[in-house]
Amino acid sequence: MDTQRKPSWLRAKLPSGPGYAATRRLVDENKLHTVCQSARCPNLGECWSRGTATVMILGNICTRSCNFCAIQTGKPTELDLGEPARVADAVAKMNLRHCVITSVARDELKDGGAAVWAATIRAIRHRNPHTAIEVLVPDFKGQREHIDTVLDAKPDIYNHNLETVERLQKPVRVQARYDRSRSVLRHAKGRGFVTKTGIMLGLGEERHEIEQTIRDIASDQTNILTVGQYLQPTPEHLPVARWVPPEEFVHWKEFGLGLGLGVVESGALVRSSYHADEQSQKYTGAGHLNTANAFAS
Repeated sequence: MDTQRKPSWLRAKLPSGPGYAATRRLVDENKLHTVCQSARCPNLGECWSRGTATVMILGNICTRSCNFCAIQTGKPTELDLGEPARVADAVAKMNLRHCVITSVARDELKDGGAAVWAATIRAIRHRNPHTAIEVLVPDFKGQREHIDTVLDAKPDIYNHNLETVERLQKPVRVQARYDRSRSVLRHAKGRGFVTKTGIMLGLGEERHEIEQTIRDIASDQTNILTVGQYLQPTPEHLPVARWVPPEEFVHWKEFGLGLGLGVVESGALVRSSYHADEQSQKYTGAGHLNTANAFAS
């Protein structure tokens, strides 16, 4: 299959409509970064049109240099301690019942940004006590005390992505490690949290490696798994090795559920926080959520 041209099943909605405009205005007015923009998410048009976005805290410059990610790499220039209050204010203005917060990696900070993470969670909880909070966090270099700083703020869902199979960790994630990421998820699970992770397909992984990765995720008692197609954000990033057909995504969903995973969201355009409000219903007890009321892309 020609990997230079996207197949017909990879069609993303273009940004348009009043929902898109309202979401953009809210992000701009509150001076927020979103992973939707910084990571060039293909779902930006769909999600912003339905009034949703994933807020990215701790700036928009990452200290890591992952070869799949479009977020700018370099030396961060900001540490905005007023950010948690602005994020909480945005959540309140949208009357959200489920929000997703993520961040760049801030390895230059002593705590990896854990204190800002905790402050953001607590600020949201104070302003919006009925909002379910999902966090998509970096690995904090595996340091338990920093992971615990975030967990002590009591998010509802703790998400950390494995991204790819074990063999491809170094070329894809560069500074991250498969075993370390699994230990982060196991630690959160050991403390009683709902855990979530995600992987991308189309980076050169073999079928048996995908199976083993999902088995590992299930054995770690992870609750929610997302599986999506890798898309090359720029010519400088890793090329797409293959386009995964829709029927294979169906297979991996069935495979994961068969291993005991509680929720598996699997599809070409699935991303970590895509329709996260719907994925979380089983664990947050929120019932049916209005899809226009969730920060999640």
